[in-house]
This record gives sequence, C-alpha cells and structure tokens, in this order.
Amino acid sequence: MDGFQVLQKIREKNNVPVLMLTAKSDEEDKVSGLRLGADDYLTKPFSINELMARVNSLIRRYTTLNPVTGNEAATILLKDMVIDKVNRTVNVQNIPVELTGKEFDLLLVLASNKGRVFTKKQLYTQVWTEEYDFDDNNIMAFISKLRKKIEPNPEQPFYIQTVRGVGYRFNKEA
Repeated sequence: MDGFQVLQKIREKNNVPVLMLTAKSDEEDKVSGLRLGADDYLTKPFSINELMARVNSLIRRYTTLNPVTGNEAATILLKDMVIDKVNRTVNVQNIPVELTGKEFDLLLVLASNKGRVFTKKQLYTQVWTEEYDFDDNNIMAFISKLRKKIEPNPEQPFYIQTVRGVGYRFNKEA
C-alpha cells in the first residue's frame, strides 16, 4: 500500500491531522495528496525545524478546531461508573475512586473501546507508550489492582473481562 492509499484509508474513518512526508516532489503528487485529504505535504530532504513547525501548526489547528465540548465528549457514562477524561477522575456508584496515572490511562483505553479485545502487548504499547518488553506480569498486576478498585466483585469482574489466551476487554454491556 502506498502513502496515498494509506491516506484514503485514514480518511474513511478519521479526521486526524495528516502530514505527508515523501520523496515525491512533483506538483501533481503534492496536489493529489492534498486533494485526498492530507493537511500538509513535506518533501525530502527537509529540516527537523521545518518538520516540527509544521507538526506544531497541525496540532494547534486541530485542537483549536476540534475542542472537547459537552459532557458527552468529556465523560464516559457506564452502568455504575463515570469516567471524567478532563479531570481524570472516576466515580463508581457515586463514590470517588483513587487511581494512579497509569491505572486511569489503562481504564480509559479499555472503557473507550467497549467490547474490543486488547492483547497485553497492545495495552502496554498504548498506556506506557513504549515498546513492549514481554513482561505480561506488569499488565496483569495493573489489571488486578484496577479490578480491586472499580469492580463490585473483583473475583468475578463485570467491567474488565479476561479473554483467555488473548488479553482483556471492557464489558460492552457496561
């Protein structure tokens, strides 16, 4: 798949800013990329300063034009749980739950994707934003701590479900 095809796939489902970095410097290629939905187009060779300026510009524009508005975007309402993304708080049955930063991030990834199964590697990569070091015990320990804090019965979890041999998912019935 080339960059133009990747861009088309992204635009089918997402409005995230896209900066194309490419060796294709013909005017026709630039125009095609922009028409397909790229927000900016930078050809090789380029300087790090120019790249950073363009990335910062895209982020600034995207966050200004797509601010978080309303409670629906800022909170996740579940069966007996409210997750406030902006203030990074969690209430279960109207009782505040104290979570560490990583516990909150882990809960947010799972709750934002109800029903989707995540491998331990996927969770590690998303929450710790670093390469997976094959330490399944770390993920299992965080899941266990999180369950003790949010589950009505941690021995029979309702919210965070184990998918044997694969990983975890957030209950889509929550």
